[in-house]
Amino acid sequence: MPFKDDGSGKDQSILKIKISTINFTESCAQIFYLIRNRSMNYICCIPLHSIMECQQNPKLIPIFNNSYLNTPDGIGVVFLLRLFGHKNVERVYGPDLLAEICKISPDIGYKHYFLGSTETVLENLRKKLTEKNPGLKIVGSYSPPFRALTADEDTELCQEISNSKPDILWVGLGSPKQELWMYNHQGKIDVPVMIGVGAAFDFLSGNKPQAPRWVQRSGFEWLFRLLSEPRRLWKRYLLGYPNFIYLLIKHHVFKVPFNA
Repeated sequence: MPFKDDGSGKDQSILKIKISTINFTESCAQIFYLIRNRSMNYICCIPLHSIMECQQNPKLIPIFNNSYLNTPDGIGVVFLLRLFGHKNVERVYGPDLLAEICKISPDIGYKHYFLGSTETVLENLRKKLTEKNPGLKIVGSYSPPFRALTADEDTELCQEISNSKPDILWVGLGSPKQELWMYNHQGKIDVPVMIGVGAAFDFLSGNKPQAPRWVQRSGFEWLFRLLSEPRRLWKRYLLGYPNFIYLLIKHHVFKVPFNA
């Protein structure tokens, strides 16, 4: 039964972005539901960064809100959902979600396709996942060029993925590029569910260091990532997060209309 209809939870709006008030087990169950029903949907894993991307570019809002689920990927999002009264919410972190679904898949026979990152990362990802999960079926992967695909290339890619008959298409293009891609390709590829997982390929392949569990639980994963990649991430965390707090207080505490 789909999460939205079974009474187990509701979406909570944060700065006009719907966030699914869901836990990790429910998220996995919903993925299996979509696979069984061949429904051709997509799922987004939402950290604070994605919410801020939508504030800077409002055209992204319907793209995120059209998804089947927007899982709370960041501990900051989980904290806010609990403040709004959703006490049973858990973090549904993209890398953990990918790892758990791949762990379960060999017993069920689910097939996977990976889109994003580099050939080297994809090769290492395949090696590590199959070593850890014997019998895991990875039916294909594609590392896109650093340019937009031509119409013919895009059609060829869609056909290749469809012909591979995956049950899940994991999209690791970074946010919001991966959400745009899933939105634009929904219904064009014969795959039950697409899931945007950001940097999960880099983390699970060993290409980039992942914060220790205690750092993730403490809420300081952002600091770990900032220290790991300061040149790429300083604007996101040092400018984006204070702006997020300002907008949150403005619109959710003082109830200032969004067009004001």
